[in-house]
Amino acid sequence: MSSKPLIVICGTTGVGKSKLGIELALALSSKSTHRNHSYRGARVINADSMQVYVGMDVITNKVTPEERCGVEHLLMDYKKPGEQLTGPEWIRDAIQVIDETHARDEVPIVVGGTSYWIQHLIFPERMASFHKPSGEPTSKSVPSPPSEAYANALACLPSEMLSLFNNLPEAAPSADTDPHLTMSLHQLLTMLDPLVAQRWHWRDSRKVLTNLRIIQENRRLASEIIREQSQTTLKPRYRTLCFWLYAKPDVLKPRLDERVDQMIAQGLLNEIRTLRAIAAAGTSSATEGIRPTESKPHMDYTLGIYQAIGYKEFHEYLSAAEPSEAAFREAVEQMKLGTRRYAKRQVSWLRNKLLPAVNAANAAARVENDMPVVPLYLLDATELGDAWKMNVHDVAGRITNAFLEGEALPDPLTLSQTASEMLTVGDLPTDPVAVLTAHQRTICDVCTLDPVQPVMVDASKWEMHVRSRGHRRMTGKRTRGTHIISEHSREEGSGSEESLDQNEVRES
Repeated sequence: MSSKPLIVICGTTGVGKSKLGIELALALSSKSTHRNHSYRGARVINADSMQVYVGMDVITNKVTPEERCGVEHLLMDYKKPGEQLTGPEWIRDAIQVIDETHARDEVPIVVGGTSYWIQHLIFPERMASFHKPSGEPTSKSVPSPPSEAYANALACLPSEMLSLFNNLPEAAPSADTDPHLTMSLHQLLTMLDPLVAQRWHWRDSRKVLTNLRIIQENRRLASEIIREQSQTTLKPRYRTLCFWLYAKPDVLKPRLDERVDQMIAQGLLNEIRTLRAIAAAGTSSATEGIRPTESKPHMDYTLGIYQAIGYKEFHEYLSAAEPSEAAFREAVEQMKLGTRRYAKRQVSWLRNKLLPAVNAANAAARVENDMPVVPLYLLDATELGDAWKMNVHDVAGRITNAFLEGEALPDPLTLSQTASEMLTVGDLPTDPVAVLTAHQRTICDVCTLDPVQPVMVDASKWEMHVRSRGHRRMTGKRTRGTHIISEHSREEGSGSEESLDQNEVRES
């Protein structure tokens, strides 16, 4: 672990993460601030997977140049809208700018809601990748020999599958436009590494292709790599201080709805039209010089900027020959609903993934030195105005100064009643193998009408699926021998009861 500091600000959309990041950076840059540490400034590093794209400031809700108050923001506006950016690639870029910031005697402040990226930035060696992040040199200068399991799996592949493995597509296919190739890739992964294949829905072609590339480049099964990771103790890459900004749902929901209305007033639809033009042109050109079009290109909502909430929701409205007011209102409501659901999933990730990892790392560290290595504080951002200054700004400032000066830090559970409630979680798996096996997917034969496009359900949600209206309807119709249109299979298979959420897809 590096002794250099890293400050992380995470939380749901709409809670003020960027605001706090800028406030802390300004305080660390202020010459009037008394300090007993050597750092003389700070830079904000973007950890929002949508804000990496040039332009599209409204749909991604970027802070404006004026709101940044002169604070340097990195890894923002550095990819073209048609480009893809994976988690390992972002981590590589983040490590580079973090190290550059430390070299300038400044503090890197990572701010964003893509918790998957943040978690793997904090904790190395838990993201198998076919891209080796810079700053993590390998001790081997030549490729390692293939593992026995890899060699055996390859030897058992039929010739057509071996040919597919040796000629993997450059980009992940769309399950909607090329279901046969998409399913073939999943079948290939199943033949090579069934434990990992069962983790991913066949429609999630990017995750499937990524795992195939991991196998191909490492010449080991992905499950072998995951088992090796399970033998290592969670240790942070840097000396890290985490702030989790949290607002109570009953207050956050109307705040998010209002923000959607503001985004529309600020020109959201014009940005979506521009994105549609880029998709229609089939190019990754920057936004300049592209004339919006009302054509109906195929939309893949799992790729890059096209995952941004609002793009999919307004598709039908903008595709209509004569858009109606009713269709507009429906699109707005769907965007608000999608935003609220995304915020809920962000909280779920933080409580069920990041917090257990932090607790495990701190528990292991206490055995050696009785000090947490990743102190994490929940700041109650439910109320704004004066309450923000008291509950968020002032508390974060005091803790940051104590952290940088090496002073004793307060118990995170004592900050507020909300912090005590939200930071108290049961024993959740952090071991990579346990996480992998906890989310195996199975095919529902009742709901599957086309074997090329099977309905897959997370095993942990099987009982919920069986009780669902769609499954019960299919059971009844199959019992009666009634023919069912294949549209049901496509809809049910697209996300297996909402389990394939936006956070999982956008943070790959």
